[in-house]
Amino acid sequence: AWRVLELGGSELDAVERGCGQCEIDQCDGSVGYGGSPDESGETTLDAMIMDGNTMEVGAVADLRRVKNAIGVARKVIEYTKHTLLVGESASLFAVRMGFPYEDLTTQKSFSLYSEWLNQSCQPNYWKNVVPDSSKSCGPYKRPEEVTYKEEQTSSQRNVHNHDTIGMVVIGVSGTVASGTSTNGAIHKIPGRVGDSPIAGAGSYADSTAGGAAATGDGDIMMRFLPSYQAVEYMRMGTDPTVACQKVISRIQKYAPKFFGAIICANTTGSYGAACNRIPGFTQFHFMVSSPLLSRPTEQVVDCI
Repeated sequence: AWRVLELGGSELDAVERGCGQCEIDQCDGSVGYGGSPDESGETTLDAMIMDGNTMEVGAVADLRRVKNAIGVARKVIEYTKHTLLVGESASLFAVRMGFPYEDLTTQKSFSLYSEWLNQSCQPNYWKNVVPDSSKSCGPYKRPEEVTYKEEQTSSQRNVHNHDTIGMVVIGVSGTVASGTSTNGAIHKIPGRVGDSPIAGAGSYADSTAGGAAATGDGDIMMRFLPSYQAVEYMRMGTDPTVACQKVISRIQKYAPKFFGAIICANTTGSYGAACNRIPGFTQFHFMVSSPLLSRPTEQVVDCI
């Protein structure tokens, strides 16, 4: 992404190239093909890209058999008046745009799926169903008499089984773009869409204020539009680190054990991040490139 900017590419070009590289590299197993198989064993992709000058967003969710999700999201901006395309129809759109159909399953994702089946499909994302979803693979249905259990607000996801590439790019003139790409939560119920492709949740960019991108338990985080909220805090003059912390604190009140983090950057190039402290996740690492740094540098923040 940084090289694209240095060579004169646009902020959107940088976001697309950076997130796209992560899709190719299968970053952390949680971006791109061959990771996070859903309940039926299929890997599907979510991505979005946002132009902070025009406020245009392109996004795809539950994208199947197409590897370059962030590239397809960019085409949604360039060739449609829409914002978000989903599922099989998003794949058909991608093919029209020249992207090839490719199998997103690998030996690794097939192994993850097989292991999960052998462990009685644990953990999974069902609740209040019969048979008992904590002991069996289903198929599940709703019970005749519903006795709702209190929803667990602690995350089943953790740093090892769910993440996202999130990127905020500030151009030399203060122009902001942002983007995300992920293969979602492992063993998700087919059709599930997380926070990553939702504007204001997975990421947000506004060239009059700044940009933000979130990662973690999307099912919880998306309810709070954390990226939008962080940008609004920065618009009011809040320091990026404090803006990020305020967003995390807001979610903590409702889901104290959620797994998640957010990065924030304002139009002057100041940046920060924050994360929610839970066992096994006490620090958040993120990368920064800027004219002040001789090379891309890893930064670390302590979770709150």
